[in-house]
Amino acid sequence: MTSRQRVLNHLGKNRPASAREIARALNMSAPTVRHHLGVLAADGLVEMMEIRPRGGRGRPEKLYSLSQTALGDNLPALTNALLGAAGSRLNLEAVAGRILDSSQFSNLPSPKRLSLLIEKLNEMHYQARWEAGAEGPRVIFGRCPYARVIDGHPVLCKMDAVILKMTLAQSVTQTLRNEAPARGACPFVFQVK
Repeated sequence: MTSRQRVLNHLGKNRPASAREIARALNMSAPTVRHHLGVLAADGLVEMMEIRPRGGRGRPEKLYSLSQTALGDNLPALTNALLGAAGSRLNLEAVAGRILDSSQFSNLPSPKRLSLLIEKLNEMHYQARWEAGAEGPRVIFGRCPYARVIDGHPVLCKMDAVILKMTLAQSVTQTLRNEAPARGACPFVFQVK
């Protein structure tokens, strides 16, 4: 087990804790623990909770805890339950319309629609971009924000296509579904009218 994993395990059992407390518990130096906490914070796995006064003298101590990302959530279970219950009754247009309101795109010319769409998708963690192609522009998703549930619910890929079609007011064809969404991109090609 690496030192960072040991720090994460300690915070999982004894949070919040200061670098000094972690160092003492893990038999490591405080500067080493602070270094690992800095790297873990930059990776989004640890966050500073509060600053605790240090009984009199010296600098106050920062308390660290696992981040919400590291703690996880129950969203995959909820998503699986909701999508499983909806089954074939799922209205993709209604869901897509709730995820991204297409009315904000309605009076814009195509190039501005495309730019705004990419901006909105990136706010939703798609890591989207577009590129020109011989058959028309391609919208490429750098990551799948549904990666934790997509294998059981490939209908979410169809929902993404509906979002593109509704916002761009153009037909959309998915050219490739990445079999391992966490490792790659999901390109969509749409024809310009």
